Amino acid sequence: MLLLMKKENIQQARAQQEADIVQCLKVLSAGGLILYPTDTVWGIGCDATNPEAVQRVYQLKQRNDSKALIVLIDSADHLDHYVVDVPAIARELIDVAVKPLTIIYEGAYNLAPNLLGAEDSVGIRIPNDEFCHRLCERFGKPIVSTSANVSGQPTAKTFAEIDDVIKGGVDHVVEYRRTDNTPHQPSNIILLSRDGTFKIIR
Repeated sequence: MLLLMKKENIQQARAQQEADIVQCLKVLSAGGLILYPTDTVWGIGCDATNPEAVQRVYQLKQRNDSKALIVLIDSADHLDHYVVDVPAIARELIDVAVKPLTIIYEGAYNLAPNLLGAEDSVGIRIPNDEFCHRLCERFGKPIVSTSANVSGQPTAKTFAEIDDVIKGGVDHVVEYRRTDNTPHQPSNIILLSRDGTFKIIR
């Protein structure tokens, strides 16, 4: 009986994940914003190649658009699609990372210009989280992932901590993991130069 209930719960969770992914894909493709759980904290997401959608993220967060945004992709094999010259050590860092790792690369392209930082830099992370990975894989383009808080306010570590302003400012709020009260932390961040040298930011 317990095994049957566990199996049913798993099936329900997968069905909810699928429904959320389908709705997220519709919203992202239309230039909308989503509020979704990532491999770290909950994030505000949009199509990272759409400047208008990116601008909406800045407006919702009340954040200066001179500050770069992090993006998620599904595989290190796709880094070359968005970074002109990927240092060889990048894949080694990704492979040995124990915690979620965001790497800031110089010379980004094929992304919305208004999400890039100095030297056309961009922070890219490859999530191990099943939901995020499936979403990125099926969308086929990078997805913005910026913490779900108004600029200057503390980062929400659970869904319950997210400000209603953020929840009401997106086009879809994912159901999956809303009841997870486990505090999640932001990723580690490394700044990687074209010559392969790197600096730990966080």
